[in-house]
Amino acid sequence: MKKEYNIKKEIILRGLIGSMGGIVFSQLILIGIALVIGNGTFYACVPELVKEIGTETGAVIVQTVLSALLGAVCGGASIIWELDHWSLAKQTFLYFLLLAGAMLPIAYLTHWMEHSMKGACIFIGIFVGIFLTIWVIRYVIWKVKIERLNKELRQE
Repeated sequence: MKKEYNIKKEIILRGLIGSMGGIVFSQLILIGIALVIGNGTFYACVPELVKEIGTETGAVIVQTVLSALLGAVCGGASIIWELDHWSLAKQTFLYFLLLAGAMLPIAYLTHWMEHSMKGACIFIGIFVGIFLTIWVIRYVIWKVKIERLNKELRQE
């Protein structure tokens, strides 16, 4: 029971840290968008969200809360990678499902994706592409670390 409690505590801690990361990450994306297509204008959130909510302040609050929620899911779900008794395939699948389960509705609610089938397909394609790219990079990094550790162990 004690180990389960520690896992729950770790998920909560990572979720809290992740929520702050989610807010920072969303702001960095907005800055990037402003630099690329903003023509010198910074949009605190997507204009469609402002229209839907009614005020820019309200829209920014909604976007901030949802960004924090997304970050919390990413942070809390990261505990999956430490469950050594699970296969890499199971870890990857569950982590992907949790992230997609949070990202897609949040992207829809915040108007980060176009509200159409085409927009959803494009967003999902981008999401899967980014997920796979990050997964492959992390896999290669860990593989190199493991090979280096094994080499050091053989030398001793």
